[in-house]
Amino acid sequence: MAHFAEIDENNIVVNILKVPDEFQDRGQEYLAVDCNLGGTWVQTSYNSRAGVHYGENGIPTGQTALRMNYAIIGGHYDPEDDAFYPKQPENRPSYILNKENYTWIPPVPLPELPEGCTNETHTYMWNESTLSWDLFEVPSDINEKPIDPRLIL
Repeated sequence: MAHFAEIDENNIVVNILKVPDEFQDRGQEYLAVDCNLGGTWVQTSYNSRAGVHYGENGIPTGQTALRMNYAIIGGHYDPEDDAFYPKQPENRPSYILNKENYTWIPPVPLPELPEGCTNETHTYMWNESTLSWDLFEVPSDINEKPIDPRLIL
C-alpha cells in the first residue's frame, strides 16, 4: 500500500490515506477523481525520515528518501523542494528549518563536551530562554537502573 498526503492551499497536510498498490502510479487521480475526494494528493513514505530511507528493519537502505520525511497531519509540504516536514516545535521558537534533511534544529550548533566529560557523565540540553546549550551532569546511577519499556515514548 502506498500512502498519499492531502495538501491544502497553504501546503499544510490535512489528511493521509493508503492507496492500493495497483493505483499507486496514479494515486492523485485515484483519490481525487475515482474516490471523488478532490484535493491535491502527494505520495509520502513512512520509510523516509530526515532525508534517509529506512528498510522494514529500521536500517538505512542507501536508497533516496521520498520527499525527505513521512508526511504528518498539520505538517508542511514544500512544493519547490518536494519535501515534507513537521511544523516547528511550539516550545522551540528559535529553531530553524534545516533544508538539508528538513528537520528543525537549534540556531546554535551543539558544542563539544569539555575535556574530562564523556557522553556517559554529561549531556547538553537546549535552553530556549538563553538560546544556548546548558551542560548537565548525568546522575551516576542512571545507567544502572533498568528502564521500564512502558515509559519510553
